[in-house]
Amino acid sequence: MATSFEKYQKRRLISSYFSVVISISLVLFLLGLLGLLVLNSKRVGDYFKEQIPIVVFLKDSAKEVEITQLKQSLALADYTKSAEYVSKEQAAEEHSAVIGEDFMEYLGDNPLQNSIDVRMIAEFVTPEKVEEIVSEIKSKDFVDDVVYDKPLIQQLTDNVKKISFWVLVVAGLFLFIAVLLINSSIRLSVYAKRFTIKTMQMVGATKRFIRKPFIWNSIKLGLIGAVVAMIGMAAVLYYVDKSFPELYLLNDKVLLGALFVFVLFMGFFITWLSTFFATQRFLNLRTDELYY
Repeated sequence: MATSFEKYQKRRLISSYFSVVISISLVLFLLGLLGLLVLNSKRVGDYFKEQIPIVVFLKDSAKEVEITQLKQSLALADYTKSAEYVSKEQAAEEHSAVIGEDFMEYLGDNPLQNSIDVRMIAEFVTPEKVEEIVSEIKSKDFVDDVVYDKPLIQQLTDNVKKISFWVLVVAGLFLFIAVLLINSSIRLSVYAKRFTIKTMQMVGATKRFIRKPFIWNSIKLGLIGAVVAMIGMAAVLYYVDKSFPELYLLNDKVLLGALFVFVLFMGFFITWLSTFFATQRFLNLRTDELYY
């Protein structure tokens, strides 16, 4: 009979530990994903900014040496990510491929112009800086016009600021929720052993002596949960990087390492803090209050 009861208690204990680990790992996993979003929100915004081309249309009278010098000066500029010369013949071929027919057959001439497609580094893609750069390029005599999507740049600039702000707000809110959820799981685990705590106290054990094994046990569960969460984060990060290699999510290994260390620390700190206050609460209760 005693053996059956012991087995039942052991299964119940394992089930309790398992539920605590799952709760901690899920909460830390979601917190880690949000951290990845915070770290990469700027990178994603920068990627889209750098895809907006500034097209410099050249006059037909432009000399080859002038075009070459302009292309080289644009390529070497601090604000340039890439600069590509597109001849009017190349532009005609690309346009024909898009519309599915050779438009020059019925026009009899190529109305397109030679151009240089410039893609800028993200930090320079703001309405003010782009306008300043465009004005400088337009000052060249052999430049016919400079075209870019001004409303899109304005919209991207505004949206990146808004998204970054709200991501930080949500991250702070979610961190608070994570602390509450893990704290609840730990408190329920300690609550199941409240009579053991009071019995040890009644036979003369000090609060520190009673609290110590509970704290160490919770810390171990918290670290296991954090490791499980980090494995999940690594899997998601690997999958997203393989699907979108152009975002270079794995490039900043220092920040990623700091995020993983943060998740591990949170698994340790929250469980330690929650267990300390949970055990302290039951240590301060009277015996008759344990039944409520």
